[in-house]
Amino acid sequence: MMRTPAGAECTFYYEDFHRGHSTQECRLIGRNPRSTPWTPGLCARCPVPGILRANSCPHMVLEAQVVRRWLGLVRRVQVYAVCTEYQVEVQDPYVGCGHCHPRAASVLDGRELKE
Repeated sequence: MMRTPAGAECTFYYEDFHRGHSTQECRLIGRNPRSTPWTPGLCARCPVPGILRANSCPHMVLEAQVVRRWLGLVRRVQVYAVCTEYQVEVQDPYVGCGHCHPRAASVLDGRELKE
């Protein structure tokens, strides 16, 4: 996990300035071909580090892209989340899909779910 230019720790951010290298990239946005190019300034308002701190569900997969708003003048990071366990779109990535967490809570309480 690396610290972004905005100061938050993010799993998807990568930088390398060692021995003449000058590499900064967001590996989450970089793997999305539909996204417009990423710049380090987008890290300041990116929701991904907050989502990763709030929800560590191993079944949630994030996708992100840079979108333009306000007549194309403002660029923001838009996040899309999917639960791979239940194959549903996650409405609020900070909370999760709603199916995985009751299951985890019952395991922590000592109650086993009968499947």
